[in-house]
Amino acid sequence: MPTPDVLLRGTDAPSPDRIQLRAGPLTAVFEPQIGFLRYIKLGDQEILRGLYSAVRDHNWDTIAAKITNLNTEVGDRSFRITFDCAHVERDIDFRWQATVEGDTSGTISFEMDGQAHSDFRRNRIGFCVLHSPAYVAGKPCVVEKDDGSVEEGRFPDAISPRQPFVDMRAISHEVVHGVIAEVRLEGDVFEMEDQRNWTDASYKIYCTPLEIPFPVDVESGSAIQQKVTIRLVGDVADSGDDDGASVVSLTVTPSDGISLPELGLSLASHDTPLSESHVRGLETMHLHHLRADLRLSEAAWEAVLDRADLEAASLGLQLELACTVSDAAAAELKALAEKIDGLATGVCRVLIYHVAEAVAERKWIELAREHVEDIPIVSGTNAYFTELNRNRPDMDVLDGICYSLNPQVHAFDDASLMETLIAQGWTVDSTRTFAGTLPVHVSPVTLSPRFNPNATVPESDADSGTLPSSVDVRQMSLFGAAWLVGSLKYLTQSGAASVTYFETTGWKGVLETEGGSPEPFRAEPDSVFPMAHVMTWFGGMRGGTMLRSDSTDHLRVDGLAVRKDAWVRILVANTTDVPQEARVLCPGLEGSVRVEVLDGETVKLATTEPRSFRSRKDIQNAETIGGTVSLVLAPYAVVCIKGKLAG
Repeated sequence: MPTPDVLLRGTDAPSPDRIQLRAGPLTAVFEPQIGFLRYIKLGDQEILRGLYSAVRDHNWDTIAAKITNLNTEVGDRSFRITFDCAHVERDIDFRWQATVEGDTSGTISFEMDGQAHSDFRRNRIGFCVLHSPAYVAGKPCVVEKDDGSVEEGRFPDAISPRQPFVDMRAISHEVVHGVIAEVRLEGDVFEMEDQRNWTDASYKIYCTPLEIPFPVDVESGSAIQQKVTIRLVGDVADSGDDDGASVVSLTVTPSDGISLPELGLSLASHDTPLSESHVRGLETMHLHHLRADLRLSEAAWEAVLDRADLEAASLGLQLELACTVSDAAAAELKALAEKIDGLATGVCRVLIYHVAEAVAERKWIELAREHVEDIPIVSGTNAYFTELNRNRPDMDVLDGICYSLNPQVHAFDDASLMETLIAQGWTVDSTRTFAGTLPVHVSPVTLSPRFNPNATVPESDADSGTLPSSVDVRQMSLFGAAWLVGSLKYLTQSGAASVTYFETTGWKGVLETEGGSPEPFRAEPDSVFPMAHVMTWFGGMRGGTMLRSDSTDHLRVDGLAVRKDAWVRILVANTTDVPQEARVLCPGLEGSVRVEVLDGETVKLATTEPRSFRSRKDIQNAETIGGTVSLVLAPYAVVCIKGKLAG
C-alpha cells in the first residue's frame, strides 16, 4: 500500500520548509529547498508573487537546483540568507552563490554570483521576478529602460500575446496610496512576459531578451552575476505582519448560476482495455465524451479510433476526435469521414490540428468542413493557450475554439501548481476578447505537459526508474484532488463550453490499471485516485448550474458550488500542506447537510473501496447556522457538502 505521505502528495519526500521573513514593514516567505522567495507583501498587499533564479536548457527544460551550505540569520525586522546552488544535469554544470538580504527600511535584495563548470547550451540563466495579476492587472506602472529613458504603461488586463515591456532596468508601481514599490534589475537586459499564457498566475520579468538568438553556447569558466533589489518609496506605515485571517471564508451566492461544461476524459495512451470495475467507476462521473487523438497521416489511427469507439460505447459517451492532419489532409479527412459513418457512437465535435503548424490554417478547416458533415468543426491549438493567443485563427470558419493547458511549463513545486488555478479561468476570459461567442473547449487538461512544443531538438527518453516527463506522481494523490476542485471552479466559472481532463486509466488517468504502474508511481493496482471522487461529486450534478463562490484566501482554501433543482453541492479544498480552518457561508442553506470528507484518514478507503467510501455509515451530518458550515481541513483535504436551499 502507498504510505500516507504518498497518498497525500504522491511522494515520500517531505513538504518544503518555509521560513517567515520580515524586512521592516515588508513580509516574505523563503523556501530553502528550492531557493525561492515568495509573497513579498506590505501588509495585505502583495508586491511580488515570487523571486528566484533559473537555468533553462536548449529545449527550455528547467534544470533542478540543489541547495547546500544554507546559512540563515533571521531577526525580528531584518534577515540575511546565504546558500550555494548547483544545477547539474547531463552536460550542464552551473553553480552560484546566493545572498538574500532584507533591512529595516523595507529593502530586500537577492544576489547571485555564478560560474559555468562545463561547456553546455542554454536558453536562459538568471533571475525571474513575478508580479501577481490578482493585485496589479490593469494598474499603471513606470518602467526604466536599459538606456535610461522612462516609459509609463499598465500591467495588461487581457492576457498579452507579446512582451508588455522590453529593455527593462527597473519597474515601479503604487502598492498603497502614496507608497511606490520599485524593482531594480542588474546584470543583464530584462523584459516581461505575461505568464498567464501558460496559466502561471503572474507577469514574469526575465533576463536575456528573446530577440537574441538561442540556444547560446556557454563555455566552462563563464561568469554570471545578477542582482534584484526591491525598495519602497514614500511614507510607509508599519502595518504589521499579514498572516491572513486564521479562518478562511468561502461565500456562495445562491443566485442564477452558469451552465456546467460538458465533461470528458481522454482515451488512455496505453493499450490495456477497460475492466468492468473501470466502467463502473467511470459511469459514476456522468461524463459527456471521450477524447481520442488521431494522427491521420499515420497508419495506427484507425485502430485507435476503433478502441475509442468501443470504450465510448461501453460508457455511453460521445467521441471528441482530436485529428492532426498533414499536407495530404484531403485524403486523410475523406478516410476519417468514411470511418465516422461506421462508428457505434456519436461524435460531438472534431478538433483539427496540423502536424507542422502551431494553429491550423484556414485551408485545413475548410477541408474538414467539406469532408466531415453535420459535426461541429473546432480548432485552435493542441499546445498551450499562448500559441492560440499569438496565432489567432479565422473565427468565421469555426464552430468552436480549443487549446490545452497544464500547470507545469515554468514551475513544478506544489505551491506554484496551486497558484495556476485562478489563471485557468483567465485564459477563457481572454479567449472571449477575440473569439466572441464561439464555444471555448479546453482539451485536454493535464498535470504535466504531454509534449514539449518548444523543443529545439528531440527530447531523450526517461532513464530507467524515472517517470516520463508527461507523468506526475501527484496524479494519484490528495493534492491532485484538491487541484482538480480549483480547476473545475475557474474553468466553469469563466464559461468554458467543455473541459476534457487527463486519461481514463493508468498513471495519467483517474483510475489505476489492474496491473498497476511501475515505480516510482506508487498507486495501488486497480485503485481509484482521489481526483476520481471529485469528478463523481461534480459530475453527479450534471445539468445543474455553478453558483458564484468567493474565497477570502484562495491560496489556502478554495471551493465551488453547484446547484441542481433545490439541491446544492459545495466542494471545499485545502490547497496547502498544513491544516486550515474554513467557514462556508451559503445563504438559504438550511437544516442538516451531508458532509463527506476526503483526507488523510479516509483516502485509503476511498482509493481501494470507493463504494464503501461513498456509502459508509460514519459520514457526518452537520447542522447549518444561518447558512454557515464550519470546517477543519487536513492537508489537501476535499470536503463535499450537500444540502437543500430554502425556497
